[in-house]
Amino acid sequence: MMDRLARTMTAVAALLLLATLALPLWRIDLVAPQYPEGIGMLIRIDDIEGLKPQDLHNINSLNHYIGMKEIHAESIAELRWMPWLVGALLVTGLLVAAWGRRRALGAWLGAFLVLGLAGLADFWRWAYDYGHDLDPDAIIKVPGMSYTPPIIGTRQLLNFTAASWPAAGGVAAGLAFALGALALWHAYRRPARRSPLAVPNEGAAPARPPAALAGI
Repeated sequence: MMDRLARTMTAVAALLLLATLALPLWRIDLVAPQYPEGIGMLIRIDDIEGLKPQDLHNINSLNHYIGMKEIHAESIAELRWMPWLVGALLVTGLLVAAWGRRRALGAWLGAFLVLGLAGLADFWRWAYDYGHDLDPDAIIKVPGMSYTPPIIGTRQLLNFTAASWPAAGGVAAGLAFALGALALWHAYRRPARRSPLAVPNEGAAPARPPAALAGI
């Protein structure tokens, strides 16, 4: 069983996932001499949008010259079912907090980890496909050049410096997992005390009477 503190941390970790439904998960910035102020896009759990109103349009226009496909949220199937997966993770996290079983919390964290790693792997696959599957008839062709943006960090793409970092929703997801892991550590380090009225296990030796009563 988990004590009250572990249950509370688990519930807060689950509720932090609400931020992933409302805030961007990831941010990609592009800076070049012709765009000194930078352009970029935000990746939400169900959408992709520009940092500024025309940014996504400008990025797609630039991609056209080097043969990259246009970026449209409607063409990315994962954006349609990701909100349901995160919603299920949120609800099950609250149920685990209410149930208070340490093994259930461990299973929830395992599912959380698998979902997060799968999301990052799918993001990498998507970026790799967009950066490598180029139109052979593109206006600008650089032999051996690919345009996959980094998953995290910075990378030079021709005259553009691309930077990719978690946005507010991604940071909230990381905090949710860290808080859940802390709750699990606390639950195993400080398990909930059993009630003094709890029935002893069957087969256990009966408690010995105090020495003062032994001769009665």
